[in-house]
Amino acid sequence: MKVVNLKQAILQAWKERWSDYQWAINMKKFFPKGATWDILNLAEALLEQAMIGPSPNPLILSYLKYAISSQMVSYSTVLTAISKFDDFSRDLCIQALLDIMDMFCDRLSCHGKAEECIGLCRALLSALHWLLRCTIASAERLREGTTAGEKQLTMCLQRLHKILSSTKNRALLHIAKLEEASSWTAIEQSLLKLGDTFASLNNSHLQSQAEECGALVRSIPIMLSMHSEQLHKTGFPTVHAVVLLEGTMNLTGEMQPLVEQLMMVKRMQRIPSPLFILEIWKACFVGLIESPEGTEELKWTAFTFLKIPQVLVKLKKYPQGDKDFTEDVNCAFEFLLKLTPLLDRADQRCNCDCINLLLQECSKQGLLSEMNKDSLTEKRIADREQSPWLKSAENANIQPNPGLILRAEPTVTNILKTMDADHSKSPEGLLGVLGHMLSGKSLDLLLAAAAATGKLKSFARKFISLNEFTKHINGENSKAASVRALLFDISFLMLCHVAQTYGSEVILSESSTVGEVPFFETWMQMCMPEEGKILNPDHPCFRPDSTKVESLVALLNNTSETKLVQILKWHEACLSISAAILEILNAWENGVLAFESIQKITDNIKGKVCSLAVCAVAWLVAHVRMLGLDEREKSLQMIRQLVGPLSSENTLQFYNERVVIMSSILEHMCADVLQQTATQIKFPCTGMDTMPYWNLLPPKRPIKEVLTSIFAEVLEKGWVDSRSIHVFDTLLHMGGVYWFCNNLVKELLKETRKEYTLRAVELLYSIFCLDMQQVTLVLLGHILPGLLTDSAKWQSLMDPPGTALAKLAVWCALSSYSTHKGQASSRQKKRHREDIEDYISLFPLDDTQPSKLMRLLSSNEDDANVLSSPTDRSMNSSLSASQLHTVNMRDPLNRVLANLFLLISSILGARTAGPHTQFVQWFMEECVDCLEQGSRGSILQFMPFTTVITPYLCHRRNLVGPILCLFFQIICIAMELFFKCLVEFTCKSIWPWRFFSREFINGLSNFFI
Repeated sequence: MKVVNLKQAILQAWKERWSDYQWAINMKKFFPKGATWDILNLAEALLEQAMIGPSPNPLILSYLKYAISSQMVSYSTVLTAISKFDDFSRDLCIQALLDIMDMFCDRLSCHGKAEECIGLCRALLSALHWLLRCTIASAERLREGTTAGEKQLTMCLQRLHKILSSTKNRALLHIAKLEEASSWTAIEQSLLKLGDTFASLNNSHLQSQAEECGALVRSIPIMLSMHSEQLHKTGFPTVHAVVLLEGTMNLTGEMQPLVEQLMMVKRMQRIPSPLFILEIWKACFVGLIESPEGTEELKWTAFTFLKIPQVLVKLKKYPQGDKDFTEDVNCAFEFLLKLTPLLDRADQRCNCDCINLLLQECSKQGLLSEMNKDSLTEKRIADREQSPWLKSAENANIQPNPGLILRAEPTVTNILKTMDADHSKSPEGLLGVLGHMLSGKSLDLLLAAAAATGKLKSFARKFISLNEFTKHINGENSKAASVRALLFDISFLMLCHVAQTYGSEVILSESSTVGEVPFFETWMQMCMPEEGKILNPDHPCFRPDSTKVESLVALLNNTSETKLVQILKWHEACLSISAAILEILNAWENGVLAFESIQKITDNIKGKVCSLAVCAVAWLVAHVRMLGLDEREKSLQMIRQLVGPLSSENTLQFYNERVVIMSSILEHMCADVLQQTATQIKFPCTGMDTMPYWNLLPPKRPIKEVLTSIFAEVLEKGWVDSRSIHVFDTLLHMGGVYWFCNNLVKELLKETRKEYTLRAVELLYSIFCLDMQQVTLVLLGHILPGLLTDSAKWQSLMDPPGTALAKLAVWCALSSYSTHKGQASSRQKKRHREDIEDYISLFPLDDTQPSKLMRLLSSNEDDANVLSSPTDRSMNSSLSASQLHTVNMRDPLNRVLANLFLLISSILGARTAGPHTQFVQWFMEECVDCLEQGSRGSILQFMPFTTVITPYLCHRRNLVGPILCLFFQIICIAMELFFKCLVEFTCKSIWPWRFFSREFINGLSNFFI
């Protein structure tokens, strides 16, 4: 077939204004099978006709884009055709060519013979040379003063960087360099010319971009000589990340949700039990090693040595088949002992033999036999003898944190018993216990141990009760008043510290609790600054009774500190201090009070009871946010006065210990406002760690760039570290769930290497655990429907990224569906939830006409709102698997799942096939493959029967097997429900529910396929 006939066919299509798919159909009619489109130079012919005029022909360009998307033409022929265009003065044509390159340059691939793969390398080299020439021409136009030159130059540099930033593309260019030495020489000459041209430009931003692109090009010849450090690849990054996430952000969470999540990951990824347990221990040791010193290190130590053994005890209760769980634990430790560098680093960090302590703890919990424990201990001792530097590095004067944490656990129980006693009988004895808790790092040790063992809530309730006890005054003397003040102050500071370290959810009482709300809960909810919480300084909670405010101001300004302790009711003082500070601040700003008077007042505030200073600073932080830049000076100066300790010796007992906690609390409170106002306040040395994961985002950098770069780093390493988890959490807060999920899915769809897409799925699943419920609603309710219904996005669903996205969607759906009836974890509760009505509005329940969703998926035949007339409903259009179960269709997740399966049903029933139908097949196969994980019901119950009985399946033989498998699974569910109902009536046991085993279904699938 001659090229001239091909051109005539293109011109005929243009004259008759064929749509892109009409053009493709007719072209296949005009040119029957034989020579390929690449041999006919279809891409070159289309570009030649599209670029005849001063601007590109949009209709013919749409034909080329359709040919690229449907793989009628190869990427190499398109790149070769683009590189032949040399009229760089035609801006619109250049822009159109760059847009075409954007379609596929980040996913270049070739599935032909070796010669065709080499052809792709050569074509990419030609395209690189063309881009360099275009960049040089644009730079010369910019130097001449043409405004259009800068825009074109920016576009060229962006495409250059996009192509060259891919390691795979640079590898392809390296192959082309070896094949085409002369072409590479032309590339080098263009680079020299590019440098000379940019040297005369005054735009530093464009110069830096050009230098970066030039450096990437120059790195291509030395790719083979560069050996990057090979980081250790985690075998199962999802398990690793889930454990890291729990240890880093959810120490106070209940164990059962973590156990269920880990078991689901184990089943979905079919991880052998020994390797599964090994991965848990590896994640614990990595978290322990990389945790910042101070509170975070203690939290990780408690998580590793107290919580994880308890988690393994719960895992032991799950059915293991014929295997003994203790043998799996022993095998995991055997594997762990081979990771000597990891264990040595952990021992060095913790100043002890970590494995020995873990083995003892596991033996106590019945996870290891005594014989296995002794054998493993001996092996580790022998390994440690090979590293004498470990013993020399151990400091005998420093007590190891693991040992302290293990001893702190029974101490927590004893303190709880002490707190149960009548406070009025021996307040001095109780004060002695509390004072001992404040010394050194005792408080953080006890709190970490309580959090890891699930006792922190009880701990907090005891201190709230103690704080309430101090509100009552019954004719006390000076000593009793001092004890009462100290009990109030210590309990208040401890509760603030717990709320900031472990979350305010630990403090709050259950919603079902009746009676008066305790003072501290009221103050914390209304007055305490927290991350993401904006306080109104004019709120009524900051404006108590004016007479109390006036008396407090008089006491602070005139009364001696001793009298202050005797007179005040401290809870009333804490509520009144904000209004008092406002009065004092106004007097200072108007010149009524001098700075010396302010110093005296602030000394009175912080001199005896540190909690009064905490309440004052809490209001000042809210107040400063509302002030203009030139109005903040005195408020910030007052904060400076309050954060510093009092130098006077006339203070109450345990003052230095209380100041340490106060300084930590105030530093957390002021962090946001100090950053926003660009103010520096030097807090006194607290002896505690500063906020280790605060302000992790780089300044003056778009958050989308931060997200893509941090995900690229994580993907390259193959595992998520604690710092990355906090960065992802911050980005999720800032950008919102949709932005976060959508951009990460885009990063997944950019991957073209199968091993990278599988790794990305495992990592994304673990990252989405930051807020799995909301991410699943967005992924299944917005992102997937958008990809499946927009034909322009179908090409992104091709294998391997399409397969990976299907796997990710099923994993998220199963995880959310199996846990969404339980309580959200503490790390998810503190995030501002999206209104549930946003998801209910996807399918309004009060339609006058019953919606198709309700006709197909109704589980209540008696509901008048969802019933349609008999003529509107037929058996195959209304019968659905959800009718076999009682499903609450007002639940957002249920509605999103129902909508998704309805969309899948319509796709399979449509006449158009493409990557989106292939994606549906992968999604359904993954559903069947993971069906065992639906412990609380399968998501397949939302699938209409029209998904199974569809004409399209008759023509797609490879889909029949999986769909029939689904059909048999649904039959199993129906039979299971039937026999369960039968049992309820007969009260007799029935034979096993599932008649069709997994092996039977897999065999049936293979038979049909």
